[in-house]
Amino acid sequence: MVTPVDDIIATLGLEPLPDEGGMWSQVLIDENSTAIYYLLSGDDFSALHRLPGTEVYHHYMGAPLEMLLLHPDGLVTHPVLGTDLAAGERPAIVVPGGTWQASRSRGSWTLIGTTMSPPFEFGDMEIGDTRLLEETYPSAAGEIRSLAR
Repeated sequence: MVTPVDDIIATLGLEPLPDEGGMWSQVLIDENSTAIYYLLSGDDFSALHRLPGTEVYHHYMGAPLEMLLLHPDGLVTHPVLGTDLAAGERPAIVVPGGTWQASRSRGSWTLIGTTMSPPFEFGDMEIGDTRLLEETYPSAAGEIRSLAR
């Protein structure tokens, strides 16, 4: 039996994203920017990572996306990417460069996109060290453990 997730993966040509988790495909890559499709389904999650450049998230389909952002100044935020504006969800969320980020679907699956300028490069992505992040953000230690690989 083909599921909606199987259809999305096939239609968009999604492949596993190494280290971070989830499924992805690049829609655009040029000298100025990159754009991707990104799918989380089941118990999969986007592991804590950070990028040097600003990343803009866009909600396309499925359940809302719950995010954990660990800002360089020590602030911890929990934005939700989705379409229920009255519930505080937002269809686009900006993650500033240098911010630790992780996410998970609030349902069985979520399809989003992200855009970066300057362009994303694998060599620029840093996967979080659980112990160091727990020491730096002690109020989020439980969430950090649950969103680390």
